[in-house]
Amino acid sequence: MATPMFIVCQNGSRESLQFAAMTASVAAVSGRDVTVFLSMNALQHFLRRPSPDAPAAGPTGELLKSRKAPRFEDLFQQAVELGDAKIYACSMAMDLLEVGEEDLAEYLAGAQGLTKFLSDAEAGQLLAF
Repeated sequence: MATPMFIVCQNGSRESLQFAAMTASVAAVSGRDVTVFLSMNALQHFLRRPSPDAPAAGPTGELLKSRKAPRFEDLFQQAVELGDAKIYACSMAMDLLEVGEEDLAEYLAGAQGLTKFLSDAEAGQLLAF
């Protein structure tokens, strides 16, 4: 069995979220267990209410938008639906944003604390974006 993959998304830039989503979706549809932890500036882009566009950190981020690359939100959702990915919101970041589980995008698995996430991640490969 492949080593489980654990992805932390804390950066809210379009490029970081896009690469994390590509990594998660490819790994998940390739048969790896994938767990994603959304925190800090990334979490606001995974709420049911309209969130601001993820800002581009540089020219590649603008190209992703202008050339109509698949949206990172759609790639994360595909990772869940087509693979074995689970995506959690950081409970502390939720408190800071004053949101509850009912405010999270429907494909998220709910909230989780950093302690639990890091404990689980000891068994696998940890990537941070």
